[in-house]
Amino acid sequence: MMSLKYALQICLVLLTCGASHAADSSPPNILLITADNLGYGDLRCYNPESVVRTPNIDRLATQSARLTSFYTASPTCTVSRACLLTGRIPQRHGLVDQLAGLKGNYGVGLNQDEVLIPQILKTGDVPYATGCFGKWNIGFAEGSRPTERGFDRFIGHASGNIDYVHHIYNGKHDLFDDTEELQADGTYSTDLFADSAISFIKERSASDAPWFCYLPFNAPHFPNAKNKQPGQPNRWQATDRAFAEYGWTPDEPDPYRRYCAVITALDEAIGRVLASVTEAGQDANTFVFFYSDNGAFRLGRKGLDIGSNAPLRSGGVTCWEGGLRVPAMVRWPGRIKAGSVLAEPLWSPDVLVACAKLAGKPLPDDVVLDGRDPLPVLTEGAKSPHKSFFFAYRKHAALRSGDWKIVREKPSQPWQLFNLKSDLSESNNLASANPERVADLASTFEAWQTSATSN
Repeated sequence: MMSLKYALQICLVLLTCGASHAADSSPPNILLITADNLGYGDLRCYNPESVVRTPNIDRLATQSARLTSFYTASPTCTVSRACLLTGRIPQRHGLVDQLAGLKGNYGVGLNQDEVLIPQILKTGDVPYATGCFGKWNIGFAEGSRPTERGFDRFIGHASGNIDYVHHIYNGKHDLFDDTEELQADGTYSTDLFADSAISFIKERSASDAPWFCYLPFNAPHFPNAKNKQPGQPNRWQATDRAFAEYGWTPDEPDPYRRYCAVITALDEAIGRVLASVTEAGQDANTFVFFYSDNGAFRLGRKGLDIGSNAPLRSGGVTCWEGGLRVPAMVRWPGRIKAGSVLAEPLWSPDVLVACAKLAGKPLPDDVVLDGRDPLPVLTEGAKSPHKSFFFAYRKHAALRSGDWKIVREKPSQPWQLFNLKSDLSESNNLASANPERVADLASTFEAWQTSATSN
């Protein structure tokens, strides 16, 4: 439920739209695509040494601003999605850890009083049509499900990961059409979610109302033995078409090759969704944002932790750059320069603010938002609106300010210090030579922490 203050606020007639580009034209459609554990180094447009074939994502990069310093606000699936949809860091919205098991994924999850992007977009005189297709992972109890949190349509799964073909999570069938179970055994989940998004885009583009399509793919999340049927191997799953792109058979035994095929299948699906926007004549009036929810996992599990975050250090569930800095690109023809590369730091809570500004919707004024308006950076080349970025997950913590970053793996450890401009791989700890800088950044970290716990 929304707060009373916000509910009253959304009833007001908007006098201004908050952004000049929104004032000059009808509100754009918004297509928000997320990948699941896709590494910074998995894509050729970020890592030329990658062997993964992603022609559609590579093409999107040439049509977009490619962001090279974009951060997820948390290095794990559940929490990162809550941050994206609320525009708030975990310490404010309260969902600070991964939802675990059936009890966690089918529980309340994210506080139901939190205001999500689709709830904002459905306010005012021009409400958006809203759809979510894919991985939800922030709670599926009554009142927590997508169609109860601002989405008109939902096809996807409640949990953090499912079998791509049989849609099983921890022994339970986990695929839904709105709130009812959907039986689609044998349909590859990446294709299912893409097809659902395409149908939504085609249908909504035939009307005058703007639309918001949230497409959180579950690929390329690693396979989980708990999600397999008896006798089913626990291996990466891709379409025959994706294996054929490399000249491999669907029985390919090598885990890394299978992982490559999963990403190529994802790329094909993204290409089809983008083509549907073109076919609907909506390219010029659609804001497309694509990013990975967190970095690839690098926990040393054989056959599972094989994604690449090169040249970044470590990966998911850590506050090293490999867990937090993710591939991201933004396309908006005529407003965002195609083929540009933007190094200004931004992060996932900014997406909520961008959506509100694009749609000309008021932001809730009774909560603290950690997102800032990224549109001047994206459209005008402005400087980042952020002075610093705060990260804390389990025992890991970090803070970035300018080119400098402090990080530690446990509260009992001293802060390490890195200059990301000259040392992107975080390999040269400069803390002992710069004690005053460490103290200053640590003080900023403490200020963030104090602010978060009081809001």
